Amino acid sequence: MNNRPGWVFYLSILLLAVFVGAGILLPEQLANWADTGLEFTTVHFGWLYLFATTGFLVFCIAVAASDYGHIRLGADGEAPEFPYLTWLGMIFSSGMGVGLVFWAVAEPMSHFMAPPFGGAEAESPHAASLAMRYSLFHWGFHQWANFAVVGLAIAYVRFRRQRPGLISETFRASIGHRVDGSIGHGINTLAVISTVFGVATTLGLGVIQINSGLVSVSDIGFGANQQLFILGAIAVVFLLCALAPLESGVRYVSDANMVLAAFLLAFVFFFGPTDFITAAMTNAIGDYFANMMGMSLVMTPYTGDDWVERWTIFYWAWGLSWAPFVGSFIARISRGRTIREFVFGVIGTPVLLSIFWFSTFGGSALYFELFEGAALGEAVTREMSSALFATLDFLPGTSIISALMLVLIVLFVITSANSATFVLGMFTSKGTLTPKRWLRVTWGLVQVLVAGVLLISGGLAALQTISILAAFPFMVLMIFMAVSLLKSLRDEQRQLELHEAITRGRMMQLLEEHDRAKAEQLAEAGLIEPEIEYEEDETMPEDRT
Repeated sequence: MNNRPGWVFYLSILLLAVFVGAGILLPEQLANWADTGLEFTTVHFGWLYLFATTGFLVFCIAVAASDYGHIRLGADGEAPEFPYLTWLGMIFSSGMGVGLVFWAVAEPMSHFMAPPFGGAEAESPHAASLAMRYSLFHWGFHQWANFAVVGLAIAYVRFRRQRPGLISETFRASIGHRVDGSIGHGINTLAVISTVFGVATTLGLGVIQINSGLVSVSDIGFGANQQLFILGAIAVVFLLCALAPLESGVRYVSDANMVLAAFLLAFVFFFGPTDFITAAMTNAIGDYFANMMGMSLVMTPYTGDDWVERWTIFYWAWGLSWAPFVGSFIARISRGRTIREFVFGVIGTPVLLSIFWFSTFGGSALYFELFEGAALGEAVTREMSSALFATLDFLPGTSIISALMLVLIVLFVITSANSATFVLGMFTSKGTLTPKRWLRVTWGLVQVLVAGVLLISGGLAALQTISILAAFPFMVLMIFMAVSLLKSLRDEQRQLELHEAITRGRMMQLLEEHDRAKAEQLAEAGLIEPEIEYEEDETMPEDRT
């Protein structure tokens, strides 16, 4: 296959260069344009984000539970490429690892200080319960369903249909050969733009979190200049990792991620308020499942409150903008899995880990705030990214744990950025599974430039705004992608049923021929009376008068 960059690469680079140039030359105007676009999108189409994300979750569960669930993403009987635990670790670390670390304390404490929809008194036990419920909701099944839809569609066409691993190929069942022309180029370009902005958001969050961590363990200040320096230092590391193959690059870094994350999680769980954590987690899980549908489709048309836009729609949009990247990466590492195993692995196990992570870190922060007067809420109000390290101050071995947490954040950022360079290289080199190194380095530099522009243009607010805007067009594409995947699965099922019917008919014919030949042999041997065949208009002897 000719995997040289084509129209998708050059068009994507051109559009992103315009954005970077505008961000450097006109940062204030860019921020104003983004705010205007955000207001228009959330006011007129906020409901669509909620319906689409909920629909993707229902779609994934229905497909996995149906007869399609046994279909293997590869040849029948093919073994998975990676061991199960390694596969789960790569999914988790390249998915939302940075977001989990950033928001594990920041989100519950934010809801604790300002409860959703004013549904409770601020800083009350009821506010703490609502905070945990919505934190689990925002990092639960809906978020991972976005990744599962894209990953399943790409893995199916790549490993089952033996087609290139491009977003456009998932539409072939619906629009046919038009995916090879300008329509397909447009789809892939949109996926590239969405991926770059989604990963840039994560890079920005990670850099802000690292800056807060360095403030807590050293005399480094907090600001845009320090964050740009941190971004540059991290860029050097992950660009060097981008030169390594997937098996020796992302795989081993993600394994290190999981080991270190497991250690920190266990440390906080056992040396923190363990009994409170388990009780809060149990209560939050019950609240989450009991109120899932209501939280999925809630809006505020009667009050004009913008809480849904600032939190739920932002999270769904962030997940949607990440979907082409995370979905493609998950597809790349999921060869040999069945659809059922894929779906429950992607939206099941990571969600359990997310629930445990938020319950441990967020629960600890709420305990310290409620019963020890930790003033963590004030820390979140001053600087949201500082909440995690302020919480670690209440645990033994603060300096060591804080340093290890910084290392974990850096590893998560490197894994996400490195995985994204790999996926972007696939998108812009006709779906090859081994994009050229120079192409991966190019996309690494582009991600750094976009993240730097967003940090300059407005920090966290700019990161949230661009995520929502970039996600909208790809969300519409994902709806049609799910329809196209369902059509492909139905066509394969019908072909399988037809093949089984033909095979069954041939087997019956062979059995009948075998029985007839056997009867003739026995008749020739005089062991049975030969069968007498009669014409259609001739009656049997016993029927004659």
